[in-house]
Amino acid sequence: MIRVLLVDDQPLLRSGFRALLDIEDDIEVVAEAADGQECLALARQLLPDIALIDIQMPVVDGIEATRLIAADPALAQTHVVILTNYGFDEYVFDALRAGAAGFLVKDIVPEDLLHAVRVAARGDALLSPSITRKLINRYVTLPLRTGAERGLEELTNREREAVALVAQGLSNDQIADRMVISPLTAKTHINRAMAKLHARDRAQLVVLAYESGLATPRNHP
Repeated sequence: MIRVLLVDDQPLLRSGFRALLDIEDDIEVVAEAADGQECLALARQLLPDIALIDIQMPVVDGIEATRLIAADPALAQTHVVILTNYGFDEYVFDALRAGAAGFLVKDIVPEDLLHAVRVAARGDALLSPSITRKLINRYVTLPLRTGAERGLEELTNREREAVALVAQGLSNDQIADRMVISPLTAKTHINRAMAKLHARDRAQLVVLAYESGLATPRNHP
């Protein structure tokens, strides 16, 4: 059962999302919150698998709530998915850096919402290749972050190669094809790299790859 915490200051939106999620046999909405502060308290109490969090809220906004969840060891298994009205923008970029697994636009169709919750619950990033390209374009203007390379020396050459391909937005099957290995081996390389780099999920792996210089925009097709 995938346990979901809904966080939005609009009761109507929470009700709509809850109605869609609760009818699924494998998804349960365990609580609702109207702001980031209430979200943190409920997350720590209930330990949900997924927190669907509005990016702009009173008291504590979605970005800060995401950062606090990502920093709490007790919530290591809680994956944050950001809800936004506007698609990819600077706020979403900040939320991904703070620890979000991905983001959804609020007018998403029901089938895509259900798919996204299940993908995030598996620990996969909700970053399509087009969104990954936007992230990459954003990194063109940024200097490398000091200290971001910490942990890279622990990666094997194959793990480095796998992470660089993750940063291009490739799936496990595509990475396996590029590296001429099985999808299971590709997943193993990625999971080990995530553990060594203390990345919560694939979205964080993408961010770390570019911040550390392991992947570079000029090397992306």
